[in-house]
Formats: sequence, structure tokens, C-alpha cells
Amino acid sequence: MSFTPHRRHVLTGVLAASVTSWTNSARAGSVGAVALGSPEPFSFDKLKERAKALSQKAYVPPPQPSKSDPLRDMTFDTFAQAVYRPEMELWHGIAGAQTVRLFPQGRFYAEPVGIHVLEKGEAREVIYSPDLFNMPANHPLRTLKSAGFAGFRLMSRGGVSDWLAYLGASYFRASDPNDQYGGSARGLAINTGRPEEFPRFTNFWLEQNGVGMNIYALLESQSVVGAYRMDSRRIEGGQGGALQDIECELYFRAPVDLLGIAPLTGMFWYGENSGHFRGDWRPEVHDCDGLSMWTGANERIWRPLANPPRIVTNSFTDDNPKGFGLVQRDRNFENYQDDSLFYDRRPSMWVEPLTGWGKGAVNLVQLPTTNETEDNMVAFWTPEEKVVVGTVINSKYRLYWGINTPPAGDVGRIVATRIGLGGLGGRDLDLRHTKPGARKFMIDVEGKVLDDLTRYGGTHTVVTTSRGTISGVEAFPVVGTQRWRMMFDLSDLAGEPADLRAFLQKDNVRLSETWIYEAFP
Repeated sequence: MSFTPHRRHVLTGVLAASVTSWTNSARAGSVGAVALGSPEPFSFDKLKERAKALSQKAYVPPPQPSKSDPLRDMTFDTFAQAVYRPEMELWHGIAGAQTVRLFPQGRFYAEPVGIHVLEKGEAREVIYSPDLFNMPANHPLRTLKSAGFAGFRLMSRGGVSDWLAYLGASYFRASDPNDQYGGSARGLAINTGRPEEFPRFTNFWLEQNGVGMNIYALLESQSVVGAYRMDSRRIEGGQGGALQDIECELYFRAPVDLLGIAPLTGMFWYGENSGHFRGDWRPEVHDCDGLSMWTGANERIWRPLANPPRIVTNSFTDDNPKGFGLVQRDRNFENYQDDSLFYDRRPSMWVEPLTGWGKGAVNLVQLPTTNETEDNMVAFWTPEEKVVVGTVINSKYRLYWGINTPPAGDVGRIVATRIGLGGLGGRDLDLRHTKPGARKFMIDVEGKVLDDLTRYGGTHTVVTTSRGTISGVEAFPVVGTQRWRMMFDLSDLAGEPADLRAFLQKDNVRLSETWIYEAFP
């Protein structure tokens, strides 16, 4: 069975399954109470060989569901009624072990995946049974002829919540450190923003590593077969978070126009840079507010996210980048006022290459949205070399989930972008000093490098645009805060978008991240 995945449906399924209460009964087993298949030798090298062999065969898509398939019209409430029994979790009752609970199939993750436990080089498949779940007698999953698992989640100590979950296509997400899900990562992105292809993890192998879980996965779609190893662990101490060291080896059976390595997805509906838009009672609604980049040339870049009028893809070429991520920098509850979805607690995602990635581009795809149910922001790395039939790519990177991305070093961080009427609006109540057709940009920066600066000590804003006229350029400390503010007006766009760049500078020394933005007319 196959359904087109929806970026936010996957997350909703995780949340629905995470808040349901549990009941108990018991059986015995070496990794818990589940039944396991016969042992088979397994290694990452064997998984790579399997992926390579599959890539040389024609892709066989999953069968399409019939009109009478019970999963077709399953609601999230119905899906949530099938709850994995905690006493049946993998490695249940084993001291110090990372325990695992499994997801059943559902409407938007209908294709079953194979899940195997891996111990001492031997893999055994977990055998599906409806007895693994508490669910009503008339639940649709009881009528499936070939039911199975849709994914899994790694449980926190005590089994109250989970900290890492895999569910749907090649999506996975972490809730650390604030026990709050937000954006998602994927195994691979293909042709994002175009008619998109969604590779899916078809099989998983789970291995205890003492601090979390080694997760192996087989990925497949029309264009590619991949072998993945994701060594996953929680960060103890400090602000916490989660780390995943990921290696993937990809074998392409078809050309790909736009390849996305280490793809990250998130939602941005509106923020302080959305001007006077107020479609909701909350001041801001987003689970990431910027794309952060650390280039191979050591430049720190901040690209505020925006809800665009149309699908927009921005490419930032680089050579051996040091990292990129979709980041939630604004951690002030007052700026969201949401005590249910807690956007201020959502983890940032940061990708750091573990080997040289060479030449390519960080791509940011922004899709328009009218609500918060769409994951409309996607960021990923695209190698410069074109993908053709027979291309093989091996990539290694670290994925960090947490509050802060790596420090901005010796430059100040961009912490807010506000856009309004051009001119001197706010100084005259009748707006006689506003500039028709112009927009004002106010960009706040903070960091220790700014502490000893004075307003008239030579600190200034450097700003450039690909189109239009820049005027009213200033830089000044914000009274009552530790921040500095860059300010300028943009006008005369003549109906076309403009690419903007700005940073703080003194004595030819850059004091802030480089702020980049695409302004639409």
C-alpha cells in the first residue's frame, strides 16, 4: 500500500501516539516479550552490498491500496487507539538498555517496514502481531491481511515519553532537550519544490550502543537505493540535546535533478519579519526561524526564514562547508504565547560534515503556507557533481538536535529581523515622514564582541542589494539591551525581488554574522 507522505502528517502521528495511556500484560523474551525470526548474519558492509545489488534491478513500487482498504480513511484518532504495550517493548526490563516501542501502520504511513534486532552480528526480525498493541476489537488494523510496523521510537527512562522517532517515508525527529518535537530530518530529499520523490526506509536494524542506539536502515525509491548507519545518543549535561553520527552510501538507478543530502524540514508560518500580518492570535508561529550556515571560508551567515508568495529555492554555493541548520533562535515564550504547542521549546537542527563534502550548495526551499500544519521549509546539501545512472555517493555527517547551534565564534549573532514602512515612521504620528513604496529593515545583533562599542565609535552597517535603492543606513545600540541594531530602507524594486546582504563592521573588521534576505515587491 502506498500513500503520498505529508510532512506534517508524520509528526502529528508521532504526537498522537505519544500522549495515549498504556495498559499492561506480560510475556518473556530476550529483548522483551516479542517474537523474533531466525538469526541472520548482518553488518554494515553487507547492507551496502544489498543496496548496490538492489540498485541494479528495476524498482518495484509498493502495491496501491484498494478502495476498500481500511487504512485509506483511518483518522488520527483511530490511529492513536492502537497503542503499543509498554511491557512488549524491545529490550524491556534489561538494565541500562535503550528500550524501543513500535508504531503500527496508519493512513499516511501505510507501507509496512521490517524491524530487526541486532546483537553480536546477528539480526532477527521482529514478528508483527496485533497482540503487541492495545486497541478496540473493531479497530481497522485487526482486519488487515498483511499488517506490519510503520516505525519505532526510542523511549526515555521510565517510558513516559520518547526522544527519537522514525515514522513515514525517511522522516525522523528528536524531542531533546525539552521533550518537545519540532522540525524533522530525512534520509534523503529528491527534487524538493518540484514534483517530489519521497524515498522511504524499508527496513531497520537496531543495535544497543551503551548510550543510545545504532540504527541501520535500507532506503529505496525509483531513483536510488541507500544503506544508512545512524549512531544515536543523548547528550548528558549542559543544555542537553541529541547527536546522530550518520553515514549513508547511495547507489543511483536513475538521474536526479536536485539531490538533497542531510535534508532538514521545518515550519514557518509567520514571525517578527512578517510585518503587519496577524492571521492568528499568537505573535509568532514557527518551529524554526532561520537558516544558519558556516561556510568553508569561515563566514557565518544567517538567513531569516519567510513565508514566500510562491515556491522559492535559494542556492548558496560553497566548498567544504563547516555546517548548516534550520534553527529556532527565538526562545522567548512571550513572543509565541503558545502554552500548548510550545514553539519556544522546539529543537534546532544542525548538520556538520564529518568528511570533506567538496563543492556544492546549501539549498533552501521555501514553500508558501496559510497555516501551521505544513512543514514548508527544507534545507539540504547538494553536491556539485550531477547524479546520473550508476553514481555512488558516500556521505558522513553529524546531526545535532538542541537549543543552540555551534557558537558564532568571534562575531555577533543575528537575533531578530523586523520589516515595516520606510522612512521615519514612529517619530511622527501622522506618518508624514514615511516613504511611499519603501520598506524599513531593522536587524538586531547580540554578542560579547559588541559589549565595548559606542554609538559614535566607528561601528557602521554595510548593506548591499541586487536591485533597488538603499537609503537611511544606520547602526546603533538598542537602549536598555545588550543589542545593536542595523537599519536601512529599500525602495525602487520595480516589481522584482531583491537579494540583500548586511553586516556590522568597524575598522574593516566584520563584527556580526552576514545577514542575507530575499525581499519581494
